[in-house]
Amino acid sequence: MKKLLLLTLLFMFILRIGLTPASAQEQTKSIPVLLDGLPIKFDVQPVIQNERTLVPFRAIAEALNVTVAWDGTTQSVIASNDTANIKLYINNKTAYRNEVPIKLDVPPLIINDRTFIPLRFFSEAFSCSVLWDDTYGVKITSPRQSMSVIGFYALGDTETSSWKNLFGKNYPEADKGNTDLVSEIAAGWYSMDGQGNLLTKSRTGWQRPDGWNDVIKSVKEFGLKTEMVIHVADGDGTIVTLLTNENAVNKAISDIVIEAKNYSGVNLDFEGLGLQSNGNQSTIERDAFTDFVRLLSEQLKAANLGLTLTLHAPNSAYKGYDYHALGQLADRIIIMAYDYGAKPEPVNLVTQAVEMAKAVVPSQKLILGISIPSENPESVITKAGIAKRYNLGGIALWRLGLVTNETWDAFRTTIQPR
Repeated sequence: MKKLLLLTLLFMFILRIGLTPASAQEQTKSIPVLLDGLPIKFDVQPVIQNERTLVPFRAIAEALNVTVAWDGTTQSVIASNDTANIKLYINNKTAYRNEVPIKLDVPPLIINDRTFIPLRFFSEAFSCSVLWDDTYGVKITSPRQSMSVIGFYALGDTETSSWKNLFGKNYPEADKGNTDLVSEIAAGWYSMDGQGNLLTKSRTGWQRPDGWNDVIKSVKEFGLKTEMVIHVADGDGTIVTLLTNENAVNKAISDIVIEAKNYSGVNLDFEGLGLQSNGNQSTIERDAFTDFVRLLSEQLKAANLGLTLTLHAPNSAYKGYDYHALGQLADRIIIMAYDYGAKPEPVNLVTQAVEMAKAVVPSQKLILGISIPSENPESVITKAGIAKRYNLGGIALWRLGLVTNETWDAFRTTIQPR
């Protein structure tokens, strides 16, 4: 008898689930919302009301870098950025964009003491495109955003020519090409030895080409800025040898400043610090690099030249970089948020690197480095989306010569170089 009763109850439970209205099932189903391929985190889940998605207003506003406020007296949400001012009222199907009334399919609602707003209207009001995908949920694409775009110009070959990739023609001919998508060139032509000598030919492949003056001339003709990149790897202790020798430091800084007058500034790319050292030795290396940057920064500022640092990501294995101190000395820091081992680079690790850097360096001083060989046309939109989401100063592309036409086209949809 007990078994019969249990079977009856189980059958009734299954029948009840099967008869649950579709609308109720939709209400309990999680609704993913992606902005430029990045999930928007909500402390309470979006809901569907009359086949329209409503979301907590603060989360969507923060993801879009929109200033938002709640007016309890008028029961209204006010949001604005440089292009639009929005006002919505609870339980009112009339919203306003730049004072122009717009009819809504569903009004903003208060559900369990939380304010929910129509996702499509709010996103499109700030010039985003919105697509409902049955597999991935709501996909929002933000409008093009103005930011710095740094292209690393290094030696390649006939198939990976930085010149042709940038100017669209074989050297020495130059056309607009892809110069509309780059704001400045990081000329990867220099290295150093342990004695502080500035090298134009190095064993690591960083070489200044014979026609380097042609590059500078053509870049300037298309309105792009230039920086000289000094790349040194510490695999054999070259950097530590340099940083711990006062005479070598003084010579290095003097030679750099003299050569930098051919450019608008210096991009210092000293890689590998802090990988094999630990404890006091790691601290000594980190402090020595900071001291070197301090001296170089002072000399460059006196010459009215800028300083960019290209650094391993703060969540990498390289611990020889004091982001907080360096962020106070340099004009910009390029975060090399790549080489994590997967392709495309893992979004969670890239995001973590940006969050760690942003915690100690102003966001507009930070540039997100993107390794083109690790990415594809879809993933670069997400990486640029991270720079947008965290209001960074821009992105840096390693390197010119490797950017496909499809990838250039993808960048054109999401960024506007400044």
